[in-house]
Amino acid sequence: MAHKGNHPRQIGLGLERIGLIPLRFPVLTLLVLMAITGAAIIGLMRLKVDDSLSELFRSDSAEFKQYQLLTERFPSSEFDVLVVIEGENLLDRDSLISLRNLVIELQFVEAMTGLVSLFSARQPPERDKVPPPLFPSELPEGEDYQRLIEQVRANQIIRGKLLSDDGTLALIVIALDRKTVESRGLRDVVGEIQQTVKEHLQDTGLRTRLSGAPVMQLEIRNAVERDRLVYNGLGFLVGAMIAIVFFRRVSLMIIAAAPPAIAIVWSLGAMGWLGFRLNMFLGIMSPLIMVMAFSDTMQITFAMRDRLLAGDDRFQALRYAILTVGPACVLTVATAAASFITLLFSDSALIRTFGAAGALSTVIAYVAVITLVPLLGVLLLRNDTSFATTGEEKKDWAMDLLRGLCSGIADRVVARPVFYAIVSLCLVVIFGFFHITLEPRYRLADQVPDREQALVASSRLDAKLTGANPIHVLIELPKDQPLYSPTTLGIIKQVHEIVERRQGVGNVWSVETLRRWLEEGGETDIAILKQYVALLPEHLTRRFITGNEDAVVVTGRVPDKDASELLPVIDGLDRALADIRRNNPEFKLAVTGLAAIAARNSASMIKQLNWGLTAEMVFVAALIGLAFRSLLIAFVSIFPGLFPIFASGTLLALTGEGLQFASIVALTVAFGLGLDATIHFLNRLQLEDRPDEDPAIGVKRATVLIGPALILTTIVLAFGLAVTVFSDLPSLRLFGRLCAITLTAALIGDLLILPSAIMLIRSFSRRRRATSREE
Repeated sequence: MAHKGNHPRQIGLGLERIGLIPLRFPVLTLLVLMAITGAAIIGLMRLKVDDSLSELFRSDSAEFKQYQLLTERFPSSEFDVLVVIEGENLLDRDSLISLRNLVIELQFVEAMTGLVSLFSARQPPERDKVPPPLFPSELPEGEDYQRLIEQVRANQIIRGKLLSDDGTLALIVIALDRKTVESRGLRDVVGEIQQTVKEHLQDTGLRTRLSGAPVMQLEIRNAVERDRLVYNGLGFLVGAMIAIVFFRRVSLMIIAAAPPAIAIVWSLGAMGWLGFRLNMFLGIMSPLIMVMAFSDTMQITFAMRDRLLAGDDRFQALRYAILTVGPACVLTVATAAASFITLLFSDSALIRTFGAAGALSTVIAYVAVITLVPLLGVLLLRNDTSFATTGEEKKDWAMDLLRGLCSGIADRVVARPVFYAIVSLCLVVIFGFFHITLEPRYRLADQVPDREQALVASSRLDAKLTGANPIHVLIELPKDQPLYSPTTLGIIKQVHEIVERRQGVGNVWSVETLRRWLEEGGETDIAILKQYVALLPEHLTRRFITGNEDAVVVTGRVPDKDASELLPVIDGLDRALADIRRNNPEFKLAVTGLAAIAARNSASMIKQLNWGLTAEMVFVAALIGLAFRSLLIAFVSIFPGLFPIFASGTLLALTGEGLQFASIVALTVAFGLGLDATIHFLNRLQLEDRPDEDPAIGVKRATVLIGPALILTTIVLAFGLAVTVFSDLPSLRLFGRLCAITLTAALIGDLLILPSAIMLIRSFSRRRRATSREE
């Protein structure tokens, strides 16, 4: 049974008193909240999905602006659909006929601006003649066909670029027009390509998959939209089931579960009105809002229920719960918002957006909880005397089980506080050592659904054609230097050769590729090269040459490896260009592309977020100390906060997963959520403290009273976020798993580390005061 205890210090700055308004004006409050909900539903319908692969690295840096410039000047450079065809019978005559028919049919895809395939290759050039296609209109048979295949596999344009060396994998590159895709819809465009491929190759025995940025973006969009429904449904169901099992009344279940659902609608509606777009991280905002709101509704409902069992009417019980638990809820909102605000200092636009949305949602969730819980209590608890008269407390087996567990834990902690404090300190130090050894990790595959076709196709390209991710060397020409001058072509040749020689980079294309092909046929005249470039389709030339011929790119492809493995390749390539830069200072050379930006920036951005987490720990500890007006409380709150972070970091170190974007964001958010329980425990301890009483009694009483609520809220938080394990996005699965582990570890810290530390400090303080009085 809840003891009314002492009046708490004003740790909530009086903001908890907002919850008293529905008690005085329930009808008016109901009308206002219904209007807010209606507006939120309209805002919810305005939400769109941001599926950009580069958003994670979007910043104001010169490097990212250069990448943006690349995508503007070479529009199709990173917006290709890659059709990967694989099979042992790929080069059989019937397979090639079907494949050529497919290539012809793909020309009619509405959003297509160009296509490159095996059939784009031509015969070696002859002077004053346009070379015929490498594949004749009618494919030969027998020995003639075998000679043709030998020519195909030896062709410099095809070998290692569009056809694997073993002849079992072919690549078709389809350039899409961004404006057409935007107007028609990415889902329809990719769906048309998929359907066309299926119709023409389904009976050939060849395996086909799509990859490339547009396909990955579509898969991300589908996953975010699907996950949002799964998260909301499963998370809400878990919370509602826990509430009905332990409260055993539908009315109390609704009071605990309805505000989180409304908080989700309000928060997402506000995001819609403010122009936020759902992305990889914002997709998990729904379960985050739900668990933040559930945590507070469970605490308030617990306190209210205990007073109802004691014989209070609903107004007395609600007022007590709001004024007792409400201040702690205000402080938990402040600490959770601080967790999100630290993300605003990231260089990543995606993470900054997540931080802004999280801070906004934290405040909205608090307003929803502090107004809806008392309003629903007034409306639903009409027969409030039934709690005390039906003997419900006596048959409260589930709650008694939790109280018994908490009582047993408290008995052991207060009996041996020094032992538990020393063990806790040792664990924090050991886990902290493992945590600081974590190295940053990043792969593009972490952002993309790993149960769909795009990553499978990319892995096949990594294995057979050196990779699917483009990397570019941008060469900007001085104004007085034409493209077809010997100097410019010489620089392009040098850069092309450097990129080709760089281990880990393959499938290199540039103007030099065409020049070499002409050279094979004996054509070395620059005028002939210029003539052939003019003959090429515009979509092909615009992949390597700008429209006004003031810049070119040399493009290679790299496999999807961890950024730490790609960085030496990128930096080595950049250093290899030093001599060309030094000898030709008027030419500007830069290694760019999404893979290059990720390799260079991911480690520094993750380290920056990690330092942000450290700063957050210090700030939040100071905030708690200020709220409770105690330096000792600030110091004590650090250890149960560090323990779950370091424990999760140890798990990441032992599993070799390293520190990824998803994991550092999960630790940052979970730290704020985990402190929710710490603050509620400290608040209850403050209420139960008696100056003339043994500290062990107060600690045990606080543990028994607040412990069941902490356990249940942790279960709701952990399960609510653990539903992300059903996501197709590996980063979100990691996020949810790590949040659940961190929150569980936080509960251990609150029930073992925090009470033992409090016991030691209060025992020491009281002995010191007693000694002072004797003197």
